Amino acid sequence: MTGPPLTVPGVTGRHVLVTGAVGGIGSAVVDALAAAGARVSAWDQAEGDDVRAVDVRGLDAVRDAWRATESAAGAVELLVHAAGVMSGDWDLCMAVNAGGVRNVLDVATEAMIGGGVAGSIVVLSSNAAPIPRTAMAEYAASKAAATSYARSVGLAVAGHGIRVNVVSPGSTMTPMLTGMWTSDADRQRVLAGTPEQFRLGIPLGRIAEPADIASTIVFLLSDAARHITIHDLRVDGGATLDM
Repeated sequence: MTGPPLTVPGVTGRHVLVTGAVGGIGSAVVDALAAAGARVSAWDQAEGDDVRAVDVRGLDAVRDAWRATESAAGAVELLVHAAGVMSGDWDLCMAVNAGGVRNVLDVATEAMIGGGVAGSIVVLSSNAAPIPRTAMAEYAASKAAATSYARSVGLAVAGHGIRVNVVSPGSTMTPMLTGMWTSDADRQRVLAGTPEQFRLGIPLGRIAEPADIASTIVFLLSDAARHITIHDLRVDGGATLDM
């Protein structure tokens, strides 16, 4: 049985939009926000139950979907941009991971400023953004661009009372991660690191669950984080060693 919603000041009762809402972390974010009593609107690449189909690569598509979402549920006050892909295709990574952040943030901040909404935005990036990664150059570069753009937008809109933060997970138990595994040994390699690829392990000795990332995002959206903006918060068990 599901208990009553938690009361989370700054989140409870507010309208929040989640992009990439059907993915492993995105689904956990939707669940955590619903548990906090938020009114959640969901976007993903494909339409589903209570999910609006939106391709974030298209600025016009994002703008139209934003208007439709606000028409249906009222002004968006909080935003979690979790839409993203992991691929070796440079153009795809840049279009979705970097271009999608630009499109969604541009539309969101324009609407929030125009509507006088002192909103809070969290962009889901990756701890691959700040460090070189073998066999992940395209993905890492696109996430680095996304992180930089989000923080720059956060600086530009801070005077309007809009907070923009970044959450950068490390390895997380989602289909995106496990889909790359070919045997049980792959899990141990993630935990221990792979020196031949210049990749560090995870000091805490565990792989994150999607709920770990979701709870961090709820915190950053909430009034408990009201003096935090333009911040890139790593949620990776210490894997990037504060780089």
